[in-house]
Amino acid sequence: MSTTVSVDRIDEKLRPADLDDLCDAADAAIRDGGGFGWVEPPPRDVMERYWRGVLIVPDRFLFVARLDGVIAGSAQLVRPPRNNEAQAHACQLTTAFVAPWARGHKLARSLTQAVEKEARAMGFGILNLDVRDTQQAAIAMYESLGFRRWGTHPYYARVGGQFVAGHYYFKDLTASDEQQDETPR
Repeated sequence: MSTTVSVDRIDEKLRPADLDDLCDAADAAIRDGGGFGWVEPPPRDVMERYWRGVLIVPDRFLFVARLDGVIAGSAQLVRPPRNNEAQAHACQLTTAFVAPWARGHKLARSLTQAVEKEARAMGFGILNLDVRDTQQAAIAMYESLGFRRWGTHPYYARVGGQFVAGHYYFKDLTASDEQQDETPR
C-alpha cells in the first residue's frame, strides 16, 4: 500500500480536524526535540491559539504537509515588514517541522520546496532559514536543496539547561543551480 504526500498552503481557517492534526503533529515534534522554539509542548489551548494566530498575522503564510490526508508537519513563509525596504528582497522559512511518526516520506523536502516555490512567485530573491545544530537530518536536507550556511551562533538556543549552536542559511532564488555552487561562503 502506497502513501500519499501533499503540501497545502492554508489561507483562511483551519478545519477542526486539521487543527487537531496540526497540534498533535507539533506536540510530537516538540517532544522529539524538533520543536520550533518550544522545548516542552504548551497546553493544548495555547497551541490552538498559536496556529489560529499564524493565519491572521499579515505577511505570514502557513504550509502544511499531509501524509495520507493527515497533517504531519508544517512550515511558514514570512515576508519582511513593509517598512524594511533594505531587506525587501529576502523572506524567511521558519517554524518547520515534521512529526516523528511521519518522517522518511520526504515531507520536509516537499514543504521546503513549496515554500521556495511560493517565495519565487512572490518575487523574492533570497530565502533565509536557521536551524539548531542538533537537527542533522534537516541540515543535510537543506544543504542538498542548495541552501548555503553563512554563519553559526554558538548560543543559538538553550535546551535542558545547555546551550545549543545554530546555523544560518540562505538560498539565492535568482541563481541557477550552477551559480548556487559558485556563491561565496
